[in-house]
Amino acid sequence: KEQQLDKERELLYAEVEGKRRELEVTAREEAQKVREQYDREHKERRAEIDRVEKRLAQREESVDRRTELLDKREADVIKREERSKQLTEDLERVVAAQSTELQRISGLTKEDARALFLRMVEDEARFEASRLVREIESEARSMGEKKARNIVALAVQKCAVDQVAETTVSVVPLPNDEMKGRIIGREGRNIRAFETETGVDLIIDDTPEAVVLSAFDPVRREVARIALSNLIGDGRIHPARIEETVNKARKEVEASIQDAGERAILETGVSGLDPELVKILGRLRYRTSYGQNVLNHSIEVTHLAGVMAAELGVNVALAKRAALLHDIGKAVDFEVEGSHDRIGVDLAKRHRESHEVQHAIEAHHGLCDPRTVEAVLVAAADALSAARPGARRESLETYVKRLESLEKIADSFPGVEKTYAVQAGREIRIIVKPEEVDDLSAYRLARDAAKRIEEELQYPGQIKVTVIRETRATEYAK
Repeated sequence: KEQQLDKERELLYAEVEGKRRELEVTAREEAQKVREQYDREHKERRAEIDRVEKRLAQREESVDRRTELLDKREADVIKREERSKQLTEDLERVVAAQSTELQRISGLTKEDARALFLRMVEDEARFEASRLVREIESEARSMGEKKARNIVALAVQKCAVDQVAETTVSVVPLPNDEMKGRIIGREGRNIRAFETETGVDLIIDDTPEAVVLSAFDPVRREVARIALSNLIGDGRIHPARIEETVNKARKEVEASIQDAGERAILETGVSGLDPELVKILGRLRYRTSYGQNVLNHSIEVTHLAGVMAAELGVNVALAKRAALLHDIGKAVDFEVEGSHDRIGVDLAKRHRESHEVQHAIEAHHGLCDPRTVEAVLVAAADALSAARPGARRESLETYVKRLESLEKIADSFPGVEKTYAVQAGREIRIIVKPEEVDDLSAYRLARDAAKRIEEELQYPGQIKVTVIRETRATEYAK
């Protein structure tokens, strides 16, 4: 049994020894691997360090070269600065010497020379600016005229209407010539009563079966026409009957005036007018201007101004309102002193119309310069309506004679170069010689010409006298 234990012990020792040797071999192999890995990593790190040291050496060498280059450049810059400073001092001495010599030769100081140079530059800049402004104005005027023609043509096409000329007399037909004696009455009492009641001249001449009513006030003439027609139809003609018939005719005409005013605002679409102003507007139904019915003319001007305002994108309502009222003064110009445009402004102000409407009425015949687009449109529409062929009637001989008389009066003054009667004789433009007529004399000439026209001519409305004194400077570039 002991021998068996010894054998087991020996076997155990042998096994332990084998394990120990095996472990030693394994440990030596592991140690070898660790040593080889360490050597490998050491070599790699050493190589990396060598590469870094090489790059650092290269960079250091590059920095040294750059430092050397910078030192050279700095030295060169210092030399150049010194040279530049020397040249600047030399240049300043030369400029000072030349400036002194120039002042001596030209007799101008430095300040005078600078001022002269600035004036030259300023003149040249103004010339270029004025040339550019003229080019822009010419282009804008060309485009504006083209657009204006298109707008006017469109407005005229949309508002083309028939026009019937009217006169300042009314003819009343009679059933027979015996009626003339009844109208005159015993010792002329009937005709005197009729003329007193109506304020109208009743002309009984050799015209068969007709009498003529003449008056500048169209409302009174219409009252007289209706009254006389009723008297002739009734057959009873005596002072009491005349008074009664005239009163009835006056009420009938007043109702007709009211209807005409309401029709005008309904047709034009202008609302919010004072009722009294509507009634005054209706009186234009019986008012004519050179044979053109003023109410129809006002309605036509309203349509024209409205179309043009819509095309331009401005205030259509304002343009139509001002256009409808532009000739409102003609309804009462037989009763109130002054031109119809001034009377119209007063009426508009009295009936609380806006300042824009008042201004358009005032400016439509040049009483003042238009300040709004609507005022310009009203004036243009008024001229279009009045200038259409057939719109107005006037004796050609009388018209030409009046224009010739206007120009002849203006040409009679000393210093007048040319004279033009424009706007159908509503304005006369006198161009004077600037070397003979100064500014003060121009105002005096306008006043004297207006006074001569008032004394020597008869004309409707008013005539504007404009004296133009113009000085032109012309030069040719060769």
